Amino acid sequence: MKPALLVKQSENGITCLLCAHRCTLQEGRSGICNVRKNVGGQIQALTYHRVAATHSDPIEKKPLYHFLPGSTSFSIAAMGCNFSCTFCQNHSLSMVKNEAGIIGEAVTPAQIVQAAQRNQSASISYTYTEPTIYFELMYETAQLAHAAGIKNVMVTNGYMSAEALEMIGPYLDAANIDLKAFRDDFYKTYCGARLQPVLDTIRAMRARGIWVELTTLLIPGLNDEQKEVLELINFIAQTDKNMPWHVSRFYPQHKLTNISPTDPQVMFAFLEEAAAAGLKYLYAGNVHSDSWSDTLCPKCKTLLIERSGYFTRVLEMQNGCCTNCDCRIDGVW
Repeated sequence: MKPALLVKQSENGITCLLCAHRCTLQEGRSGICNVRKNVGGQIQALTYHRVAATHSDPIEKKPLYHFLPGSTSFSIAAMGCNFSCTFCQNHSLSMVKNEAGIIGEAVTPAQIVQAAQRNQSASISYTYTEPTIYFELMYETAQLAHAAGIKNVMVTNGYMSAEALEMIGPYLDAANIDLKAFRDDFYKTYCGARLQPVLDTIRAMRARGIWVELTTLLIPGLNDEQKEVLELINFIAQTDKNMPWHVSRFYPQHKLTNISPTDPQVMFAFLEEAAAAGLKYLYAGNVHSDSWSDTLCPKCKTLLIERSGYFTRVLEMQNGCCTNCDCRIDGVW
């Protein structure tokens, strides 16, 4: 255990300021995430130094398509999440019922950075579960990585507090944020959360200059109503048309095994709508697509980056620009 960052004493206990839930914990009680607990009048981070997963991944797996394409990202996770998504694909790691269920290997931030260096990884990704919840481990690791010239990436549900973003922001280079739907009742019913804090995080990260890509898992009958998706597209367009949007195909997972996989044609139709709304960089995920996996120049339509699965070839780009028309391509190259 480690004393938690971002806490505040209150009349009824100690309030955790890490995410938008802002749980107030009395002695012996844990927050919604079940990995932060009031022990002896102090909130303890139960997953610090308890790394549950490590892997060297293609950066495209996050997915990040406009951030050091073709590079590897040393990926880590500790257990826990502040959401309870009924469609979670990593629920064996993210869903913690109690302290006894927390597993992980004792690994220090310095050892994580050293492992990234041994793997010649250009970045460290805090992923697989919700990295906000293992904030202390991520924060210390990110500081060391930044000093060593290794970039830092979050794959997140976007439910972090403004205070947490203020702390991690100087060391965070990129994030893929799940924008799971565009209705508050979807977030409440299927995730145990709210929509607005996610929208606030997207805007705040872009305002800080953090590279952001968005992913929406399109679930038939739950978040694929035409009006809702067009509102989501409009939000992205108003926030930043240069933010890549990944529309991902749903497959039956966790508690949603009774819903069929997403029809790819529905995904492609929404991507066409997004292109018509002015979004520049659009991709389909979890499905084979010749049309929606590559990066084209938004100006002259030259094929810039070709992708097949996680195999990536940079073809017509130099110094972040299209070699055909010299158009600047948004991203971190």
